[in-house]
Amino acid sequence: MVAIGGNWKCPYCGHAQVIAQERRRADWARLSLNGWKKGRPAVGYELIACANAECLELSLAVFLATWVTKANGDWTIAELTNTWALLPESSARPQPDYIPEALRQDYYEACRIRELSPKASATLARRCLQGMIRDFCKIAKATLDAEIRALRTALDEGAAPAGVTLESVDGIDHVRSLGNIGAHMEKDVNLIIDIDPGEAQALIELIEVLFVEWYVARQQRLDRFAKVAAIGAQKKQERDAAKAIASGEGPAAPKEEQAD
Repeated sequence: MVAIGGNWKCPYCGHAQVIAQERRRADWARLSLNGWKKGRPAVGYELIACANAECLELSLAVFLATWVTKANGDWTIAELTNTWALLPESSARPQPDYIPEALRQDYYEACRIRELSPKASATLARRCLQGMIRDFCKIAKATLDAEIRALRTALDEGAAPAGVTLESVDGIDHVRSLGNIGAHMEKDVNLIIDIDPGEAQALIELIEVLFVEWYVARQQRLDRFAKVAAIGAQKKQERDAAKAIASGEGPAAPKEEQAD
């Protein structure tokens, strides 16, 4: 749980803020239930409303823990056993609309099922990265492995898009290997290769990095170039108007009216 006055970043909009008392509600309820192997259960919740006027979304988390009685007769939480983020459904970061919707959906789903099925999350991450190669790098082959090799060749020849680095290609290759675990069954069906939520999260974080280094960086460059081009066009228009006036071809400046 986040303490009053603590720093918090909204999972919807990413806006950093300090938790105010009027925007947070949290509490625990102990349950008089015996027989659970971990102890006596307690259920808690935390509600936080975002302070960003453009967001104002609600975050909701529910907790399960054990409780014990203290020497003075009060009770306290002993061990937190489970946490569920109900709103939002996952830790996915909001992504801009100029990233293709199919890629954003694969990313959001990979985040949503990371805890429930890490292997399925890794498979979605693999598909998302393959889609990024096809969309951003304009490379489409029969397999992801062939696409990665083609991207390496383009990088070696200096023909890869801006933002593509050797480190990013290596990272995608690692995701391909892990994603294959979920996408393809081993020849020996009794051979189980597991992926834990932490490993699935590492793949998700690579997607987030490449979204920034590829799509966001490209859009920022385009926006800067467009801004400079607009300034240049405006200055040219002002210069042409000044030349026209100086040569007598342009409209003369209005004369001031004389008072009677």
